[in-house]
Amino acid sequence: MDLTQGTFEEKRRRSKKMMLYFAIGSMIMAFAGLISAYIVSSSRPDWITDFVLPSSFVINLFTALASSITFLVARKLTAKGEHGKASFMLAITLLIGILFVFLQFSGFGQIIAEGYYFTGAQSNAKISFLYIIVAFHLAHVLSGLIAVVVVTIQHLRKKYTPTSMLGMELGEQFWHFLGIMWLVLFLFFYFLK
Repeated sequence: MDLTQGTFEEKRRRSKKMMLYFAIGSMIMAFAGLISAYIVSSSRPDWITDFVLPSSFVINLFTALASSITFLVARKLTAKGEHGKASFMLAITLLIGILFVFLQFSGFGQIIAEGYYFTGAQSNAKISFLYIIVAFHLAHVLSGLIAVVVVTIQHLRKKYTPTSMLGMELGEQFWHFLGIMWLVLFLFFYFLK
């Protein structure tokens, strides 16, 4: 397929999708770099191996899955022309996303309550990496929440129709990426002690 062919709208759709894919690729490389540094540092003599992830991080596996499902349902309802139901599902997605952020901060609180800090005398490399990587993901989740808000506002303005949903599709793909990234990070931290 020749990417230079097609109508202006088709070219616009392809270019916006490519920009999202490049952004996601860049984020994957950044996370890969952080994970690589974590793996290399795990051979340090002061590396702790008995650390247990906070329970709120476990719960966030389910919130990430639930919010991906609600966003998917919202897009499918929009494709069917069921505007009101889709708006409700987008609102639920946003609320679950906010819950995800709250649980991340709760997890940081649990880590601190166990006596582990990001810096200072009571910190160590493993916990510092955990803070950095989770906070990096959290920053992306906050940008994802902004995307969900924008999609929701555009949806309420009836910008999306069954035949025109590019913004919603891009927002959904980014949101799914964030959920998958959390699953990967959680499993990484859970299994690589």
